[in-house]
Amino acid sequence: MNETLIELRNIYKIYQMGDTAVHALDGVSFSIPRGQFVAIVGQSGSGKSTAMNIIGCLDVPTSGTYLLGGVDVSTMRDDAQAEIRNKMLGFIFQQYNLLPKLTVQENVELSLLYAGVPAAERRERALAALNKVGLAAKAKNMPNQLSGGQQQRVSIARALAGDPSVILADEPTGALDSRTSREVLSFLQQLNREGNTIVLITHDNSIAVRAQRIIRLQDGRIIYDGPSDDPRAVVQPSEAGEGDTL
Repeated sequence: MNETLIELRNIYKIYQMGDTAVHALDGVSFSIPRGQFVAIVGQSGSGKSTAMNIIGCLDVPTSGTYLLGGVDVSTMRDDAQAEIRNKMLGFIFQQYNLLPKLTVQENVELSLLYAGVPAAERRERALAALNKVGLAAKAKNMPNQLSGGQQQRVSIARALAGDPSVILADEPTGALDSRTSREVLSFLQQLNREGNTIVLITHDNSIAVRAQRIIRLQDGRIIYDGPSDDPRAVVQPSEAGEGDTL
């Protein structure tokens, strides 16, 4: 049994909207072992983005405990969370988030620069990551000289360069056509087969089923947590009759 890498214990995230308390996460608990590929799925307002922000140390819960690699990060100060992000987390975003005035290689090096990695090591790690995604030959290109799929692979290389414990992919195929989306998802599956832990955030069932496990959220609560090949994993809440259980 692989060690537990991510553990959320009774997590609440409550926002005050005027006189109303909105429970973005309402007592969420789950754990993810090292090396698993998990999709966190839900429609807009389900709490999946809030869950990603907490897992990614971009936000802290109102209450509850979040352990990352056995360390309680749920009450850390901003500077301590930033250090954890640099050391343990790699991010892949829907819109790539590449800086247009930097070369492909410089974009991949950027997170290493923030982490204080020396210049020679930054170059070496960036080129190795670009080679892994098949783009070493494009290292000196500018982002606008690449296709959308290539730009997303650059963002994957940027995540890999930091040798993270967890890769967080937030709607990574949202800006891509269907063929390129399949290529990116196949690449994420390959990274998982190589031992990388991947947490994929999506609203799309056809993407979620490429993971090993699906955690489905609705109104801030988990309504399904299990294998992605179980039919219940992709049942929409509106499809379930009154009194049905998912």
